Amino acid sequence: MAQTSVDHEAGGKGLKTGSLGLVAVIVIGVASTAPGYSLAASLGGVSSAVGIQAPAIMWFAFIPMACIAAAYFYLNKADPDCGTTFTWVTRAMGPKTGWFGGWGIVLADLVIMPNLAGISGQYLYLLFGADKLAANPFATTVLGCVFILAMSWICVIGIELSARSQVALLGTEVTVLVAFAIVSIYKVYANHPKGSITPSLSWLNPLQIGSFSALSAGLVLAVFIYWGWDTAVSVNEECEDSARTPGVAAVLSTIILLLIYVIVTVGAQAFAGPKVLADSTDVINDVGKLVFGSSGLGHVMQKLLIISVLTSAAASCQTTILPAARSALSMGVHGAAPKKLAEMNTRRLTPEFATWLFGAISCLWYVGLVSISYWTKTDAYSSSIAAVGIMIAFYYGLTGYACIAYYWRFIFKSAKNFLLVGVLPLIGSGILTFVLVKTLIDSFKEDYGYGKLLGAGTVFTIGVGLLVLGLPLMLLWMWRSPTFFSYRRDPVDMRPDPDGNGGPAPMLGTITKESVNAR
Repeated sequence: MAQTSVDHEAGGKGLKTGSLGLVAVIVIGVASTAPGYSLAASLGGVSSAVGIQAPAIMWFAFIPMACIAAAYFYLNKADPDCGTTFTWVTRAMGPKTGWFGGWGIVLADLVIMPNLAGISGQYLYLLFGADKLAANPFATTVLGCVFILAMSWICVIGIELSARSQVALLGTEVTVLVAFAIVSIYKVYANHPKGSITPSLSWLNPLQIGSFSALSAGLVLAVFIYWGWDTAVSVNEECEDSARTPGVAAVLSTIILLLIYVIVTVGAQAFAGPKVLADSTDVINDVGKLVFGSSGLGHVMQKLLIISVLTSAAASCQTTILPAARSALSMGVHGAAPKKLAEMNTRRLTPEFATWLFGAISCLWYVGLVSISYWTKTDAYSSSIAAVGIMIAFYYGLTGYACIAYYWRFIFKSAKNFLLVGVLPLIGSGILTFVLVKTLIDSFKEDYGYGKLLGAGTVFTIGVGLLVLGLPLMLLWMWRSPTFFSYRRDPVDMRPDPDGNGGPAPMLGTITKESVNAR
């Protein structure tokens, strides 16, 4: 299949520009978070931490996400580059920090892939009543790897096919989740089932959470379920109006997720009560059996709930490949990684090499984690998944700080700038920095939940170890190809006004070559 490197002089990467509208990008942003799977996996932990105030945590965790979405909007406005955090942090803070921003994105996507693929495999078995295979880690691993390769293939075929498949998957998922919430609340008022609680506005008040430690524990868990909306921005170069559409889609995606999470949490809690939720590791499936029953239409709805979690994980598996491949593409284009990553399929206009490479490494990582867990009798698989929070808080927080650093001379120009490119990114990054520090402190302890490895908690060792692994890799690349690391931050007088005056910034590297002496 014909391939070529991108045309640097044209200012593009060979991606299919103008192929996605606002609705398609919003769908990609929402689907990337896997709302059905995220609720199934995390709602029990949130309820265990904060009890009946779980709905409050759902909207409270929305705050840092909305703040960081504002940073994404304005940074994308300056430079709609599919490298997102990598490119923007390089412009605002320098190439070394920017390189680590890109490394954080790729790591987060890689670490979560086994879980998304595993859930897809497990729920496909459950859908057909193969409960024993669903409980067999090797059976789910084989089917999970098939899902990874299948989703990689869809991503290679083209961005339009990816978007169309997302519409179908997300439509099924959201429809079933909303039906679950509506039926739950209806039965609470109509039938008053045993253990049910009448919904109250007080559930939305975070000030009624018993302690600060409970609030922070719930926040750490809930922040994870919003992660993924930034995929809407990673496809920016393939969007109509690339400087505006992705940023708008990112903001709207977080709002849609807020509504889904609060409504479903209220419905599940009202029907079953916080204790049942706290004792469950799969809230949607467990409570769904109680809500819909096991006969007639109820049996059909139970199957649809399984399908909703299956499609949720499968959709997120696909949309996790998209930003990872595009971040790698951008790093290859700008010289921060091997040029091979910048190779494009000239017929499909997709980053074929980077996509298949990420898919293959994801399969190897998945098989490796399951094998290590089996042979060592540890839970390396779950530890790796839990470690993703470290990467999320790292690169989301870094993006918020980059927004402030990039636009600092415009912050006090107007009240709008002060709020949107100053205060909101600072709040978002501040909260995520707190989440990062708390996670590091907690996960360092052996009793965090997954045992001890190399003198610290396994989650800490894997999360920090993977991030630190980037240092020798960066140093090696600096030695082999130092050009990227000679780039300076964008000159202040060439940074565009966030209000829109001045237009988008030039392609990364253009400024340095023409305006700034290399180191």
